[in-house]
Amino acid sequence: MQLLTDTLLSGLVYGMLLFMLASGLTLIFSMMGVLNFAHASIYMLGAYFAFTISHYIGFWAALVLAPLACGLIGAAIEVWGLRRCHANGHIAELLFTFGLVFIFQRAVMMVWGTLAVPYQVPASLNFPLFQLYGQNFPAYRAFMLLVTALMLLSIWLLLKKTRIGLIIQAALTHPDMVSALGHDVPRVFTIVFAGGCLLAGLAGVIGGNYFSTDSGMADAMGPIVFVVVVFGGLGSLAGCFVASIFMGMVQTAAVMVNGSIASLFAPFGIALGGDSLLGEILTIPLARVSPLLPYVLMVLILFFRPRGLMGARDA
Repeated sequence: MQLLTDTLLSGLVYGMLLFMLASGLTLIFSMMGVLNFAHASIYMLGAYFAFTISHYIGFWAALVLAPLACGLIGAAIEVWGLRRCHANGHIAELLFTFGLVFIFQRAVMMVWGTLAVPYQVPASLNFPLFQLYGQNFPAYRAFMLLVTALMLLSIWLLLKKTRIGLIIQAALTHPDMVSALGHDVPRVFTIVFAGGCLLAGLAGVIGGNYFSTDSGMADAMGPIVFVVVVFGGLGSLAGCFVASIFMGMVQTAAVMVNGSIASLFAPFGIALGGDSLLGEILTIPLARVSPLLPYVLMVLILFFRPRGLMGARDA
């Protein structure tokens, strides 16, 4: 029971962090049709900005200022980069954002170095919140869950209950009509892209001290974020949420379970294994193959349901 509880709580925290990072990418793609390869790099910048700001004026100021700085960078990328690339098609947009990945990574190495920086959990949240089955649950994990839940609620209210949300959704499908009604459609797209980058920066602020803040953190999180977006369905925020929680649970369970696929069936009297290649694969510890599981699941979902869990097939 202790292992199960720890697995569920850790998987939930990791899944919610994945959702915070993937939600910005989903919003950008669903509203603008741009698959931003540099999204994980904005997450990395958010963590480094938070480290620097918290060193001078504290974590709580960094929680506000670092995402805003990432949002401003996103606005600059859209205005002076993507807007000019848009006329040349999606290939130009992909190449442009792909090039930004290397620029941001080298800039981080030049400013902060190649080693991990000591970005720590704030002292005000560095204590056990409660104990369950002999396992302490840190208060910072609860804070991460709270921030992610508030972010999800804010996005839903913004898109469904406010005038700017209606304008954003209308600009996606009927830009000419929205422009005729007097709204600045390019500015709407800038707001959407900046908002997605702001969410990525926020994920970096609360995830950088939970994991590690180093120049390779974008490479570590970038692929899994794209897996989450594809698995949930391109452009589906609800699918992104379900896929994030599912991937978080699967990866955490695979790491924490001390056994293999064959050992899971052993209590039921089913003997798997043997001297064959398949038998050797079934006896490999799950912790060793846990980084591979999300990509296997992505291949399976693309094979059986190409549009993802909740993605809508385009006409």
